[in-house]
Amino acid sequence: MEVTCLLLLALIPFHCRGQGVYAPAQAQIVHAGQACVVKEDNISERVYTIREGDTLMLQCLVTGHPRPQVRWTKTAGSASDKFQETSVFNETLRIERIARTQGGRYYCKAENGVGVPAIKSIRVDVQYLDEPMLTVHQTVSDVRGNFYQEKTVFLRCTVNSNPPARFIWKRGSDTLSHSQDNGVDIYEPLYTQGETKVLKLKNLRPQDYASYTCQVSVRNVCGIPDKAITFRLTNTTAPPALKLSVNETLVVNPGENVTVQCLLTGGDPLPQLQWSHGPGPLPLGALAQGGTLSIPSVQARDSGYYNCTATNNVGNPAKKTVNLLVRSMKNATFQITPDVIKESENIQLGQDLKLSCHVDAVPQEKVTYQWFKNGKPARMSKRLLVTRNDPELPAVTSSLELIDLHFSDYGTYLCMASFPGAPVPDLSVEVNISSETVPPTISVPKGRAVVTVREGSPAELQCEVRGKPRPPVLWSRVDKEAALMPSGLPLEETPDGKLRLERVSRDMSGTYRCQTARYNGFNVRPREAQVQLNVQFPPEVEPSSQDVRQALGRPVLLRCSLLRGSPQRIASAVWRFKGQLLPPPPVVPAAAEAPDHAELRLDAVTRDSSGSYECSVSNDVGSAVCLFQVSAKAYSPEFYFDTPNPTRSHKLSKNYSYVLQWTQREPDAVDPVLNYRLSVRQLNQHNAVVKAIPVRRVEKGQLLEYILTDLRVPHSYEVRLTPYTTFGAGDMASRIIHYTEPINSPNLSDNPCHFEDEKICGYTQDLTDNFDWTRQNALTQNPKRSPNTGPPTDISGTPEGYYMFIETSRPRELGDRARLVSPLYNASAKFYCVSFFYHMYGKHIGSLNLLVRSRNKGALDTHAWSLSGNKGNVWQQAHVPISPSGPFQIIFEGVRGSGYLGDIAIDDVTLKKGECPRKQMDPNKVVVMPGSGAPCQSSPQLWGPMAIFLLALQR
Repeated sequence: MEVTCLLLLALIPFHCRGQGVYAPAQAQIVHAGQACVVKEDNISERVYTIREGDTLMLQCLVTGHPRPQVRWTKTAGSASDKFQETSVFNETLRIERIARTQGGRYYCKAENGVGVPAIKSIRVDVQYLDEPMLTVHQTVSDVRGNFYQEKTVFLRCTVNSNPPARFIWKRGSDTLSHSQDNGVDIYEPLYTQGETKVLKLKNLRPQDYASYTCQVSVRNVCGIPDKAITFRLTNTTAPPALKLSVNETLVVNPGENVTVQCLLTGGDPLPQLQWSHGPGPLPLGALAQGGTLSIPSVQARDSGYYNCTATNNVGNPAKKTVNLLVRSMKNATFQITPDVIKESENIQLGQDLKLSCHVDAVPQEKVTYQWFKNGKPARMSKRLLVTRNDPELPAVTSSLELIDLHFSDYGTYLCMASFPGAPVPDLSVEVNISSETVPPTISVPKGRAVVTVREGSPAELQCEVRGKPRPPVLWSRVDKEAALMPSGLPLEETPDGKLRLERVSRDMSGTYRCQTARYNGFNVRPREAQVQLNVQFPPEVEPSSQDVRQALGRPVLLRCSLLRGSPQRIASAVWRFKGQLLPPPPVVPAAAEAPDHAELRLDAVTRDSSGSYECSVSNDVGSAVCLFQVSAKAYSPEFYFDTPNPTRSHKLSKNYSYVLQWTQREPDAVDPVLNYRLSVRQLNQHNAVVKAIPVRRVEKGQLLEYILTDLRVPHSYEVRLTPYTTFGAGDMASRIIHYTEPINSPNLSDNPCHFEDEKICGYTQDLTDNFDWTRQNALTQNPKRSPNTGPPTDISGTPEGYYMFIETSRPRELGDRARLVSPLYNASAKFYCVSFFYHMYGKHIGSLNLLVRSRNKGALDTHAWSLSGNKGNVWQQAHVPISPSGPFQIIFEGVRGSGYLGDIAIDDVTLKKGECPRKQMDPNKVVVMPGSGAPCQSSPQLWGPMAIFLLALQR
């Protein structure tokens, strides 16, 4: 015969309360994680102190209906450890390995569309203590003429910390102070960065040559240990001194191997040497070893300042700098400057003319220039002058001036720049002077003044330059708000006057200026023109998606509006219903002139007309779509999360009930809700219990309620709720409900503590005992735990059920005690009864004690019950009467026995008013754990009265 046992979910009849429960958001910040400052209520909106590197965890507890959305922000910074994000949308803010820069004021903003948002803040104070730095400075001054000198030494100790550090100075192992030694002075200097304390050794004495330690402390806040640094002062202590093996300016040719040595000439203790480069890091391949810097095959890009720094924390660091110059030349340019005095812009016989030549070189001043005319060196005369460093031109520029230009001066002039004796190629530039040499003009080709392209396509802007020679063309933006070119530069040079843009975007639209350059051509006022670039892009519409609800039989107007686009007009609009093309709606005359929206009117919402509508809007460049979901189905319910004490635990079973409450979102938008379909499913299970709940007319803000019973402790459940109207099913809402154990109090006799919740009913670990009680179940047990001791499951026998136990393995010793302390209860009766189940199995079992701590005159602990020794692999129940004289707590004390096979467990603790049952539990009706070899018997009181059992007997 096979016995099948089915437990059904009991649903208490539904009722509702006709009251508006919509309420604005309220918020409260709770800090958790690794806070250094632990307050009794664990809630503070003042300062949250945390150690740098620990995990910050803040929770924003919200109330209000509908459920508020939470956003975290921070003053002058990000609220997340990912600094590119500006806010965090979550009720819990968690930052791993918090840094000192992440301290500050954090704001929790909760809003639900009702009233004003709730904003709460908390200041996060990140505590840290860096390694201290100690530097030594000394001064020598004359006293009484030249008879002798007085030497004063300053030991400066600096540290960065929060909170401010406390400094302790020691000579050897002796602490120094003003009062104990007149030869020392300890003070805090002004205008220092970080926290600083100076130890001044006045008129240095022989005993002052010793080891000095600066110890810094933040008084163990957040468990941060003290730190210290030591310096030995001798009669040879001296600051570092340096010299270089090369001159401060070193000029080399490209390709050479460069070696620079930085030599120490003084310093005690021995200084540390370090090479650096500015700007940027040392070149790739460079090797800095001690005071020697080697750069193989040096290139022009390696030019710059190289710094050798020596430090030994005595005096100021010594620094020597080498300016490395690698010979190079680039960018040869020329200029033609007509007669400046006569303000001419053309070349004319009888007027002066100046030709200029310039190259960018390193070193600039070492460049030499040579001028040639028609292939021969130009000879200086009264009418032909060659000058250098023209004040009107860039530095180190060579100019050839022709005075009173003659026809014979026409020809081809060549300027050659070189580094004499260096393996650097010469650079030259050529310019032709003749009657055909004329200044430039610039214009936009016909039909190219306005360029229109589509977004993502290439574009070419063109300006034509005439003249001889033809200079480069410089492009820039005219728009003030877009001063930079698409390349990111303010100016862009093109040799042929064509600006080519790849994959243009809408932000490139605007006016562009083209102008002639004043180099490689005439040095005259730039000529300029403008080109307009229009970038066309597809339309952007609203709404991109809209949910339209309406009662059956009522009309609906759908509108798709153009937000932006180029061109800014609707060329065509096409409507579809469930993918099928609809006839064009009638055109309104006023909207036909400049259409910026498209409309579709439905005379009545029906089941057949409900569904997806699509409006495709085009502006001849592209198209965009507005989506409308039209229906008469009801909106989703809005679960109410502020129900006070929604969980109810049952005394005689491992069951609980839950008060489920909700409101209906916008009930008047559609037809009245007739009933709700409720589905309840235990997590990690497939089967669900389904129930139809009829309702009367539901008003907006009306709180509806349903009580779910016979939910199994400690399981969580998924609840789905779907409204039904004459149209059919509406939107479903779902939530997860969790078992939360109520905190015990004397008047909660129906709420035994099963220890299923992490809060363990408000019990706490005693801080004065030797070790702690442990919460676990069969699923969280250590698979390597000691056999033959402790329970395999809790009193219910389910693997998910939790219990509290003491682990007596190493490092526990004989007599070690663990105490579990209840919340504080106010005595409102003369007698109380403490009932609980205990499990004491193992040959090394110690003792289990129940104590009562009275709080009326101090804390006084009294033994109320005690049991010792092995009681078998069974759960047994105890009833202990107590009669406290005032506010009290109960304490479960587990005492370790002589060995590791001594685990003790407790479960299902109940405290109620009145006397204990006179008849104790039948010893034959104990719960024997599986695997013990005894029959499985159970008391009927372990099962809930609400449960419905169906026993099916089969042969």
